[in-house]
Parts: sequence; C-alpha cells; structure tokens
Amino acid sequence: MAATTDTHSGIELQDQNRPDESEKGKGTEPIGGAFYDSNLTLVGRTKERQTSLTAKKESDTKWNLDPIQRAMGQLGWWHIVVCVVVFPLKFPVAWHQMSIIFLGPSINYTCASNASLERCDAACTSWSYDNSTFASTITSEWDLVCLDANLVKLSQTIFMFGILVGGVLFGSLADKYGRRPPLVVAVIIQLVSGVATALIGSFWLFVVLRFLTAVATGGTMVTSFVLIMEIIGPKWRELFSVLYQIPFNLGHLTLAGFAYFLRDWRELQFALSIFSVLMLSYYWLVPESPRYLFTSGNVDGAVTVLETAAKRNNIESATIRNDIELYAKEKSRTASASDSKGNVLDLFRTPNMRAKTLFMCFNWFVCGLAFFGVAQYIGHAGGDIYTNVAISAALELPGTLLCIYMMKAYGRKKTLIFSNTLTGISMLVIAFVPQSASALNVGLASVGLVGMSISFPTVYLYAGELFPTVVRNVGIGTASMIARFGSMIAPFVAGFGSIAYWLPPCIFGLVPLIGAFCVFFLPETQGHPLPETLEDGENFGKRRAPTNGVADAAASVENGKH
Repeated sequence: MAATTDTHSGIELQDQNRPDESEKGKGTEPIGGAFYDSNLTLVGRTKERQTSLTAKKESDTKWNLDPIQRAMGQLGWWHIVVCVVVFPLKFPVAWHQMSIIFLGPSINYTCASNASLERCDAACTSWSYDNSTFASTITSEWDLVCLDANLVKLSQTIFMFGILVGGVLFGSLADKYGRRPPLVVAVIIQLVSGVATALIGSFWLFVVLRFLTAVATGGTMVTSFVLIMEIIGPKWRELFSVLYQIPFNLGHLTLAGFAYFLRDWRELQFALSIFSVLMLSYYWLVPESPRYLFTSGNVDGAVTVLETAAKRNNIESATIRNDIELYAKEKSRTASASDSKGNVLDLFRTPNMRAKTLFMCFNWFVCGLAFFGVAQYIGHAGGDIYTNVAISAALELPGTLLCIYMMKAYGRKKTLIFSNTLTGISMLVIAFVPQSASALNVGLASVGLVGMSISFPTVYLYAGELFPTVVRNVGIGTASMIARFGSMIAPFVAGFGSIAYWLPPCIFGLVPLIGAFCVFFLPETQGHPLPETLEDGENFGKRRAPTNGVADAAASVENGKH
C-alpha cells in the first residue's frame, strides 16, 4: 500500500492499490497505485490516487498558493527542521535584553571612606556594598552610585538603541544580500561582543560592547523572523509566528534561573553569551530563503532550495524548475525594474503602502511602550527580584499561547484590535482604583500585560504578511525601530507616577486604544499570498471600485477594509 502526503493539509492519504472494475483486465497489474499493461503502458489510476490529486488541487485553490509555496509545500519535515534550528535564536534575544536587571540592579550601599558621612556626601570617595543578594554587579565594580547612578539606565537606553540600529541595518542588508549571510554575521558579532563584555575592565567599554551586542541581536531578530515567514505556508503561518516567540518567553524565565546560580555579573554575562557558539552552525544548517532568491533574480538558486525542500517533504519535484521559470517570466512582464530592490523610502512612495506602513509602525510603537512599560509597572510591587522576574515572564506565556488560537480563528486584524483594547481598558481602570488597592492594581496591570503578550506576536506576523518581499526585511526592521523608541521611553512613562498616580496607567491605556483604532484601516492578511513586488504591496488591501453590485463591494471591503 503506497502513501501519498497532501503537503497542504498535512494528512496522509493511503493508496489501496485497488483498480476500478473497468480497469481490471488481463495483463494489468498495480505498480505504485497505477495500473500498467504488460508493456508498462499506463492504463489507469486508482480512485485513491485521483482523490489525493483532487484534494491537493482543492487545497492549492483554497489557500491561493503561488508556485514557490506549492513547490515546497505549506509545512513538512524540511520546514520543521529549519524552525527547530532557528528558533533558539530567541533565547539570547531575551537574555541580552533583560540581563541588565541582574547586571546592574539597585543595591544597598554605605560610605566606606568615612562611616559618619551620608553615602552620597561630596566628601565620600568610596563605598561599601551589600553583597547578600549579588556577589558582584557593574554597580559595585564601577561605583555607579549617587551622581553616577543614572549611568546604568543610560547603558540600557544605549543597548535598546542598538537593537533599533540592528533591526534597520540588518534588515537592509538582508534585502540586498539575502537572509542567511547577514544572519550568520550577526551571530558572530553577538558571540564575540557578548563574551568580550564579560572580560573588560572599563564601564564605557562595557557600554560599547553591549551596544554591538544589541546591534547583532536586533539583526538576528529581524532576519530570522522574515526567513521563517517566507518558507511557512499560510495555513500554518499564524501558528509558527507565535511558536517563534515562545523561546523568548522561556529565555526570560530561564534568565532568573541563570542569575540565581551565577551571582557574579561577569559569570552571568559569559554564560548568556557563550550559548551563541552553537549558532555558528547556521552557516551550514540554515538555507537561504527561496523567495528572496527568486525575487532577486536567482532562479537557479531558488529552484535548488525548492527541490531540496520538496524531496525532504516527499513532494514531486520534477516540474519545479519549469513552474518557477514560467512564474519568473510572468513576474518579469508585470514588474518594473525598481521591484528587484527595495529600501525604506519605498514604504512611503505610494499612498496605500504609506498608510499601511504608518498604521503598522504605530502599533509596533504601542507594543514597545506598553509591553515594557506595563512590565515595569508590575515590578514596582517589590519583593524578591528573582521571583518578580520569573512571575513577570510567566505572565507572558498565557497571552502568547492564546494568541495561537485567536489568530487562527479570528485572523490578525480582530486579534490585534482585541488585545490592544484589552490592555487599554485594563490600564485605564487602574486610574480610577485607589492607590492603596495594590493587589487589584497589580491584577489589572497583569491583564494588560497579557493583552500585550498577544499583540506582540500578532504584529510580528501581521507585518511579515503585509510588507512585500522586496522590502519585507526593511519594513519589519523599520517597525521594530519604532517599537524600540517605545521601549526606550517606557521607563520614563512608568516614572510619571511620582507626578500623578493616575498618569502612567492613563498613558499605557490610551496609547493601545489609539493603536486598536488604527488597525481598522489595515487589511486582513490571513490566507492571502505574500505580496512579492512593490506593486503587489500597493495593490494589496486597496479598495476597488465595485463592478458587480453589493457582492463586489463586500469583497472590496473584506480585502481592503477602509
């Protein structure tokens, strides 16, 4: 009995090797589910094989797959292996972004040069630190206290700026040179600069090396996500875009464990950085995106990758070259010369693309501001630092897992509107709750954090499907840059509580609600083919003039919304 895999539904269809009554005859015998005469001339196929082919065609039609996606399938072993290799990148992303909590925490200290002086007296020249929780920190090693206390915050602000720079820089490099080469370069920089940070003896050199680590980390984030979104089929894209985020949550959780057992900041920094040595294997293990190869004109390279994927996924590969070459000729007839390359200006040249870019970027800003801001707002409750970090990380998991179901059942648009609204309302309610009701305030803020943990994976997938291939990396990189601006000002917004208790929750509530309103003007992307060229990106979601009455008008609104 032969098995045929429908790569688009993931269901294995069995060939029973039984001929139709009309096909039973002298001199025929079953071979691989088809029947041949004594001269091996094909005389028929089993109903099961015909059913398999029909199901595959119906699946292709249902998901409106392009030739590239049909060639490698929507999901198979090849896709899964690539994801298993790439997903661990998110562990160092979480570790490096959150590690400052343990590298430079607030600790108790007294004046060591003269015990009778106040600890920040101008005459005090040295300090004694409480080492009961941490054996060593950058605060204690470089005396970042009193007038220099803000240098710790400054170092983290510079780090987040590095994430911003890395997203834009490596996004542009990936659109010009492919997804894999910049990814490998970013991993190397992350490893070298991360390990070097644990060995240096100067605070400002620490800041410089952390900045380089951040640039590399931003690069790994944007290039790896785009690579995954370009190979996974639309049927599974929402699931894998969320699964891609879970290692970040786990990295956040495990950070508290690393820090608990490694109380010296140098040991902790080294342990978090050396993990990247495993990712040097990406040079051999991670394939180039066949979509990038095709769009950049390297049809032979795209065919090679697609044939490898098809063989691993048990898909017929004999017609791939012909199908892709025909697709390339079709695209060349309709695409302009400028579609072969893209830059950030292309996101704003045309009206529909410009509007989608602005609305999407604002929602990334919402995620950066509210996610990190609400997490800090919860952290003001005090208590054991290791427990607090673990709990705040655990709060992200329910929302991230819920996001899988919501994006599958309701699409990207409705999910993002719901999650932003959830955060907005829960945070606004805090403004009307007495400050003394700390348990209720923390509970409402936790609901807000759950909302943001739904929004963040959603905007990743939404942006990856909204921007066309030629500017997808630079588009997501630009949106990520805007999110970093949000995360950079989040600590200051959380600190507005010293001015007025109700001010931070009002800001953290109103901004997500504005973001939810902006989403109404974005098209739904679930189930649609990824736009390839700038022309595709401009036309996708554009309102079309109705030509067939109400039905066409409804279709126009469904695809383009407003």
